[in-house]
Amino acid sequence: MIASLTRRLPFFYGWLVVGVVFVSMAIGVNARTAFSLLFPPILDEFGWGRGETAGAFSFGFIVSAILSPVIGRLMDRRGPRVVMELGVAAIAAGLLLAPLAREPWHLYATLGVLVGGGSVCLGYTGQSQFLPNWFIRRRGLAMSIAFSGVGAGSIILLPGLQAIIEHTGWRTACWSLGALTLVVLAPLNLLLRLRPEELGLSPDGDGPPAELSAPNRASNVVDQAWAAVDWTLGRAARTARFWWLAFGYFGAGFIWYAVQVHQTKYLVEVGFTANDAAWALGAVSLAAVPGQIILGHLSDRIGRELVWAIGCLGFVCTYVALLVLRTDPSLALLCLVIVPQGFLGYGLTSVLGAIPAEIFEGRHYGVIFGTLALSLIVGGAVGPWLTGALHDWTGSYASPFWIAILLSVLSATAIWRAAPRKVRVVAGRLHHRAR
Repeated sequence: MIASLTRRLPFFYGWLVVGVVFVSMAIGVNARTAFSLLFPPILDEFGWGRGETAGAFSFGFIVSAILSPVIGRLMDRRGPRVVMELGVAAIAAGLLLAPLAREPWHLYATLGVLVGGGSVCLGYTGQSQFLPNWFIRRRGLAMSIAFSGVGAGSIILLPGLQAIIEHTGWRTACWSLGALTLVVLAPLNLLLRLRPEELGLSPDGDGPPAELSAPNRASNVVDQAWAAVDWTLGRAARTARFWWLAFGYFGAGFIWYAVQVHQTKYLVEVGFTANDAAWALGAVSLAAVPGQIILGHLSDRIGRELVWAIGCLGFVCTYVALLVLRTDPSLALLCLVIVPQGFLGYGLTSVLGAIPAEIFEGRHYGVIFGTLALSLIVGGAVGPWLTGALHDWTGSYASPFWIAILLSVLSATAIWRAAPRKVRVVAGRLHHRAR
């Protein structure tokens, strides 16, 4: 039995890493998402402008953008344990100190700098810098399962936080989430490693590298000359593919976080109760769990670009439904906001790390992805801020919603032009070619 378990260790440890990332994403990303629930009571208490208050969330993204390449370089040199523990400390400190806020800049420093900056470590950016190393054939499936922790965490955490806000206030909600982050994630992330080779293992749980001879490995490389390059950040930045990725990620960040931050307030404005709006935010995450896993697995079969386009289509449907919801606040239209956003739109995360990994795979991938994530984070900063500012200026969400629809189309086009399929083919296509 012991010998059998030893042989299965490569398989089990790879999926243990996925489990750790799942829990980290469940808590770490939702610590930032919780801003959407904290936003209304903070506005009611202090009476600050929406653009000014939402700017704290956006400012956190700016800090994340500055830190992202640094974190990528730190990941390449020190590995995920150091990066993740820094994220845990920052998020916990931000949430525990946020209740002391009395001025807007206090909010910017806590929920913005600390929570926003920490979330880049524990969120999609940090996890995407090392998790692709653990899987090749099952890369889309593994990353989609790990990242579905965001949806699972939202289902559990967000309704609970809303209940705490209603009964004891937003300050207690911050303290509770900060304590949970520290107690659960600090010990758990000590299990992580940058690559399976550090433990004498191979990607996909295939066993020790020495047991896998070249004839037993089916190469998924399409462009041998491209894949043979030792991609540094400088070399990558001189390619068109790098900038197509950057633009596609900017659009994704914009469309994702613009709706995430403003959806709760918008739904209350058009006639839904605060509980309905909080339920809708949780329902998006509920729909995201099966959606991410299905689309992630599908990306291993049909390719990353098609799944990215499907995710962008989900956000187009969401924004169109939101526009119509202003004149017809019905449950049916609310479902058209929730389901495409969660089931399809959140599917973007299943290929977020896989797309650049297949183009710029190598020992400098962490800093390359960290730099690419700048555009994603900048989009996530611009989206909520511009949406709030345009609402303050025009009195309506119509113009920023139309901008988001346009960016959804452009983002899908940019990723198609980056064409990871022309560098490394996914397992499903490789099997099809072999047949």
